[in-house]
Amino acid sequence: MKPILIGLLGALFFSFAFVFNRSMELAGGSWIWSSSLRYYFMLIILLFLVRGRKGTVRVLQHIRRAPVPWIIWSTVGFGIFYAMLTYPTIYAPGWLVAATFQLNIVAGSLLVPFINKENRTIPVQSVLVSVIIIMGVVMMQIEHANQVSPTELVLTIIPLIIAAISYPLGNRKMMQVVNGELTTTERILGMTIASMPFWIILSIYGLFSYGPPGMNQIWQTFIVAVFSGVVATVLYFYATELVQHDNYKLAGVESTVTAAVLFALIAELIFLNTPLPKLTSFIGIALVISGIVFHSVISALIDRKQAVQEY
Repeated sequence: MKPILIGLLGALFFSFAFVFNRSMELAGGSWIWSSSLRYYFMLIILLFLVRGRKGTVRVLQHIRRAPVPWIIWSTVGFGIFYAMLTYPTIYAPGWLVAATFQLNIVAGSLLVPFINKENRTIPVQSVLVSVIIIMGVVMMQIEHANQVSPTELVLTIIPLIIAAISYPLGNRKMMQVVNGELTTTERILGMTIASMPFWIILSIYGLFSYGPPGMNQIWQTFIVAVFSGVVATVLYFYATELVQHDNYKLAGVESTVTAAVLFALIAELIFLNTPLPKLTSFIGIALVISGIVFHSVISALIDRKQAVQEY
């Protein structure tokens, strides 16, 4: 029970990103500052954390050995991912952004042939689970489609699809580049550093297009960086480490990330006066959560079967 509760607490802090990004958008803040400021704060925090482990030099040396892959895949996994995750908050509430982003589970399965060097087969069970998740997203977006113009609907869905693909693609490619030579925190620091050219260019565009960010937006992005970027990640990794040798419990912990959708919805209903979704959207949320829970359980069963066969 303890790992599940820690995982749920991590999901709560992770939901801060979706709620605060929507809050800043409603307050007149630009999505450009909501996304770029988070990574500037993350850079400062991670430099402090990694420096304590004397790993900063090791990270910089690793980047220096392969600067092009580092910059490309860090820009994809951090830059394009988070910019495209933040932009749709112009048109959609945070809970819908959070729910639609769960398509990254689908993207992760479909990208297997393009990422894996050895096993390039797409698991059938992953395809079936993906269908459930996609059905849930479609049902939620149907309600959203009735509230916005076709253009706004496209500008909500397309960026989120790009974000859902960029996140697993960039992170898995970077794991191949790192090849276990850096710790998780060091890799995140390296990706943050390597994605800085993207964030600087985007910030320059934002400065000339929207002007500098206000103090309210600066404070809110700092909260997102701390709670969603650091606290949520630490809690989630800690929860998975507690049960790393038990596939069933690990599946349960991994599925807790879907609670971020519910936490974001509750927070927006209370603090942002977001209209209560209709029954169609609640059914969609249930399908998305069910799909991800099934995905975790099936993965655990497959791992157990393989372990038995190897034994």
